[in-house]
Amino acid sequence: MGKFLLGVIFTLIVLVLIVLGVAMLGMAPTTANVEPPHWERHLAMSAVDNSMDRHAPRVSNPLTPTDANLEDGMKLYTMNCAQCHGGLDRKPSTLANSFYPPPPNLVSDPPDDPEWHIFFTIRTGVRYTGMPAWDKTLTEQEMWKITTFLSHMDKLPPAVQEYWKTSFNPAPATEEPKPEEKKEGKDKEKHDHH
Repeated sequence: MGKFLLGVIFTLIVLVLIVLGVAMLGMAPTTANVEPPHWERHLAMSAVDNSMDRHAPRVSNPLTPTDANLEDGMKLYTMNCAQCHGGLDRKPSTLANSFYPPPPNLVSDPPDDPEWHIFFTIRTGVRYTGMPAWDKTLTEQEMWKITTFLSHMDKLPPAVQEYWKTSFNPAPATEEPKPEEKKEGKDKEKHDHH
């Protein structure tokens, strides 16, 4: 049993040295303008989520989602986040494709993480992604306002929806057809061809 365990440890050390050697010899790709492979994206996102779960304090949002806080969150998002994460006009960021991995478009695909997770991401950033830590640029209240907006984006009060519409002129959200609509469309296509 001792020889087997020693063999496993030796194999792991050799694998680590090979990976380090490949990296240090410049054999690992470093370009940022390519799409990450699925396995790498999955591994990285799992690592980020697990790190957040382990390190982020489970703090409650001190702000209530009032119209004023949500509108302030929109403005702060536009000034600080839209360049990478997509604008409130629903247009994707052209800069997003220059990151590795590309940042998520938070307007077309709002985060479904708890508020403590979103706040911690904004405050501390995420290593090796281009996501900066905002704690030295924004106040804690400003970071919470962005968090409040992002976590309530799909359930905004009518007055805030109107503010968004009049202030940022969003393009219509493209909705994916419901499964039954897709099926009806295919059935109609088959019928039209006969």
